[in-house]
Amino acid sequence: MIDPSKPDLEESVNVTETHDRVVRGAAAAAREKKLKENGAEPVSLGVMLLCAVPLLSAGWALGNAGSLFSYKATLKDGYVRVIPSDGEATKLPAKSILEVYVSRGEKLYKTKCSGCHGPTGAGDGAQYPSLSGSEWVTGESERLAMIILNGLAGPTSTGKTYGVMPAQGIGMKAEDLAYLMTFVRNAFGNSSGDVVTQEMGTAAFEISGKRAKAGEAVNSAELAADHLKELPGEPADATLMVDPITLEPAEAK
Repeated sequence: MIDPSKPDLEESVNVTETHDRVVRGAAAAAREKKLKENGAEPVSLGVMLLCAVPLLSAGWALGNAGSLFSYKATLKDGYVRVIPSDGEATKLPAKSILEVYVSRGEKLYKTKCSGCHGPTGAGDGAQYPSLSGSEWVTGESERLAMIILNGLAGPTSTGKTYGVMPAQGIGMKAEDLAYLMTFVRNAFGNSSGDVVTQEMGTAAFEISGKRAKAGEAVNSAELAADHLKELPGEPADATLMVDPITLEPAEAK
């Protein structure tokens, strides 16, 4: 017999149970749909814990960096630090003034001269002459200074012409010229043993500026007529020990 309160269902249908099944099915379908959406999957608690561990470790390390890298914490037993007295912490061992000038001049040579004369000063024999054993390199210092500052046109000391050497004095200071000249006169097998001082470098610039053909390259005729002499200035004792930074004479021990 049909129940009037349930006109569309058979007597045997349990409405409550059927309703529960429908609700559970709809919820399961909704969950499945959400999980399939790209990038919308929920992050599991396990993954969150795995990420938290290294973050917490990094935070602890940063917070305790002072102790991790503390000198006192890493100091070996029995080790004693020697703290120099005032003014001695930055001092380097004294060197001869010749050694210091040669060292500084070598750096200038690498940037200004090695492109043509080569790292060994040997030139190439075709376009660039050798500086090794050249009498114009080891001879009178004023002649060499004029060549460096103004360049050279025409034949060299050997009588061979290599083209026009460009002037190298642009942007150069008196001390730079002194360092460079001292280097080439005591390198590549040359051993003049002398120091071209900064005072001599200053004189070289003054002489160069007073040339009759200032701004032009020198030639062998002008060098022989006007510059076959030493640069004016007080010569330096090549063995004088100096501070390699300040160039001040080193204190006697």
